Amino acid sequence: MPSAQDWINNPLGVVEGLFEQSNSNPEWEKRVVDFFKDKLAEKEAQTWSLKCGKYKDVTECGQVDFNSRNTVPSERQTFYCVPVPGESPWVKECYARSSQARVIPSTSYTPNRQKRSYEEDDDMDTQSQRPGDSNSGSKGSGDLQGNGDCKRLETEAPSSSSTSPPSCASPLDLNYPLPGEQGPACLVKVYDEWESFKLNDTLEVFGILSVDPALSGVGEEKEVSSLLDPEESMETAEEQRAHSPPPSLVPRLHMVHAVPLQHNNPLLPPTASEEVVASFLSELGSVRSEFLSFLTHILLGDALAAEYLLLHLISNVYARRDILPLGKFTLNLSGCPHSSPYTEHLYRILQQLVPSSYRLPMSLHNMNSMRMVPRKDHVANRLVSGALQLASNTSLFLDETQLEQGQLDTAGVRNITALGNLISWQKVDYDFNYHQMEFPCNINVLVASEGRSLLPSDCQVHLQPHMTPPNAEEYLSALQAAQAPSQMNKYRLYLTIARQLEYSITEEVTKAVEEDFVEMRKDDPQSISAEDLHRMLIVSRLLSISLGQTTLSTDVWMKTKHLELLRMNRIQQQKSVNGHEP
Repeated sequence: MPSAQDWINNPLGVVEGLFEQSNSNPEWEKRVVDFFKDKLAEKEAQTWSLKCGKYKDVTECGQVDFNSRNTVPSERQTFYCVPVPGESPWVKECYARSSQARVIPSTSYTPNRQKRSYEEDDDMDTQSQRPGDSNSGSKGSGDLQGNGDCKRLETEAPSSSSTSPPSCASPLDLNYPLPGEQGPACLVKVYDEWESFKLNDTLEVFGILSVDPALSGVGEEKEVSSLLDPEESMETAEEQRAHSPPPSLVPRLHMVHAVPLQHNNPLLPPTASEEVVASFLSELGSVRSEFLSFLTHILLGDALAAEYLLLHLISNVYARRDILPLGKFTLNLSGCPHSSPYTEHLYRILQQLVPSSYRLPMSLHNMNSMRMVPRKDHVANRLVSGALQLASNTSLFLDETQLEQGQLDTAGVRNITALGNLISWQKVDYDFNYHQMEFPCNINVLVASEGRSLLPSDCQVHLQPHMTPPNAEEYLSALQAAQAPSQMNKYRLYLTIARQLEYSITEEVTKAVEEDFVEMRKDDPQSISAEDLHRMLIVSRLLSISLGQTTLSTDVWMKTKHLELLRMNRIQQQKSVNGHEP
């Protein structure tokens, strides 16, 4: 037998010697040749077997040769998407009715699976996972998580893990911004132009759905991990829990096409054409009159407050000049009763008019305990959402009548400061522990209060009811029930279309306004300030848009001055009644 040294020094000679010794067996050479032919055929087949890994989470072959010259690497980003926070029930119903084939936008569609309920899936997944599998979806766009941004990252709702057995992983946290939110979250894999997507954008996504069960074992099986993105092997266990939730609860969607939504009103196409807008403008005047009458009844007969509430509902940040957001119109509706549930029922009606909204009772407990500002979790490498992480044009109803005696703690002071920054600058400062990062927003804020709000506002209107119904809930419910669905749809269309109208001021009108301002200051320079002029320009802009006019006219300017005079006189009267009020 050849020695090991012979194999090392002359392997070919050893093989030839073996062939010579086996000449007596003619089958031996044939078997050797056939053996090596089979092996070479297998190798040849592997060499030329090309598979496309795009739009897939797990490869379809057993082994991948990353060093092959035929391997073409590509890049993708992952975004964590959730339903639109605070989406109104009527929006969900409209989307559900509009599609008989269950082709429903992900922002509104709650899946109805036959095998297991959402809660059952949650229980099964959290009990069967190891510590490397549970917790929440990917992180948000301000900081890239895993191999991507989190698109519209939504907050983590508190999870009641106290009832879980000690051996079980904590319940899956879908990272919604608002408490009590429901609906499917989704990891969206983007292959092209992901730089165009920003945090808190609203998208309609078309893609290839992936719910491969192998994704559930990413934290458990290293063999499965090797079939996935190699970058994931660099993640810690905490990151894997956050970035790789069970696909049964957080499916993967490989984006083929996406449509950014300017609004979330299902009664209009995503981008309203000029023809659609023009056809509605012809009846805009009559719809405005009916809508103003409806708001007047909601506000207990106060027509002046109804005018300002209408202007508030169509306000929109249309531009930014340095740090100043232009177009915002935060309304403080003071004079709301403290003991009555009027504000809650008022919000319920407004919720039926706008596509998305959220009511925040400003109780001492909420102020001290709620997480309003998103923060970075450096351990899980994700952004944990907060209640102020809302989609553009969301209506935020701050119920200050719920205030009570007590002391704000450090978290409460931070929350009040965050609300003030949101109102004044339309921005939210996300907390990255070692620094803060500003994210602009476009949120309509309505503050309902008993006296003047402790928060800043662009305009205060004191409510003066002309009627006092014995039961506010029954009155407002009957008022809403009296509106036909078709009429409510007209109001909803009116608000959405008015927000999208272009507006400009001619040089002639600008000069006339400046001259009028100088004239008003002649007799008493203290009677009107530059801040008052700025507010009047905002009111005149919104008043023009509400009437379907795209430029300021003399009539609208005069009406603006009249409305502002009535409003200021009312505030002065209230100050004389409550001398302690600022």
